[in-house]
Amino acid sequence: MPDRTPAPSLDDTQCATDTLSQLAAFADTHARRMPFDTTPRHLAGPGDARHVTHGLAAAGWTRTSDPLSPQIVLRSHDHRHSLQFDPQSTTSAWWRLRAEATDTEPGWYAEFGELVPAELIGSLADTLIAPPPREQPTPWRVLSSAGWLLDAPDAAHAPDALCHIELRHVDHHDTPSWHIETRRHDHGTPAGPRIWHAWFDSRTPSHLVTAFTAALADPAPLQRGMYDRIAHHSVVQRPSPLTSQQVVEAHTARLDAIRRMTRTIHRPRPRAAAAPAKATTAQPTARR
Repeated sequence: MPDRTPAPSLDDTQCATDTLSQLAAFADTHARRMPFDTTPRHLAGPGDARHVTHGLAAAGWTRTSDPLSPQIVLRSHDHRHSLQFDPQSTTSAWWRLRAEATDTEPGWYAEFGELVPAELIGSLADTLIAPPPREQPTPWRVLSSAGWLLDAPDAAHAPDALCHIELRHVDHHDTPSWHIETRRHDHGTPAGPRIWHAWFDSRTPSHLVTAFTAALADPAPLQRGMYDRIAHHSVVQRPSPLTSQQVVEAHTARLDAIRRMTRTIHRPRPRAAAAPAKATTAQPTARR
């Protein structure tokens, strides 16, 4: 019998080619680096932005910005969510994540500074593209379990007192929003110059805030190269037991998992079978 499998379209072929070239470029970058375990996470520096952009591309987000511009704008397949990365931004926010309002859900906005580790934003993005969890702990429970100190009902800080998270009221009439800041110590106080910030407006879904704070407080180290930019001199770096190849393999495995999840989510549901017709009892023909 002839093979009836449809041939791949030009778009599918181009997408596969682009994916392979992107992974090859990522592998080439990290093959030349000796990975170092870097802790704490809030001082690890920005890392590789492709931890974010590759994950969203694997979920079907497409680039809508000029391919020759350093600015990257990715948009979800339903056009509701968008992510902007601008390394030439004149403001303190290099990353901006937006959700448009719908008939049933409000719009929301989040932004992240230059030195926010890309892995933290990647964890948030992975949670955004996945189905919302039925139950999830609050950010405070996550932070407390990781050894962070609760300052008040609506604030906490890292053990080194350099990173703070606060559910802050801008004014008495506004719903509180999430503010996360890492600051240098200034004359023995934690109120020195800001290193980086993250901000979630009051309408941001709580499970996304929890995902970011869980990744932030995770004691597991992040991998950085010997000459990668870090956020503060007090960061601790040790040679990692992971090889460069293992770092690339972990990245590839994550992207494969995102693709499988995306296919499952968007797979057409089978139509329900039509209900069988009710049986009727034939009536005998009346005799004339």
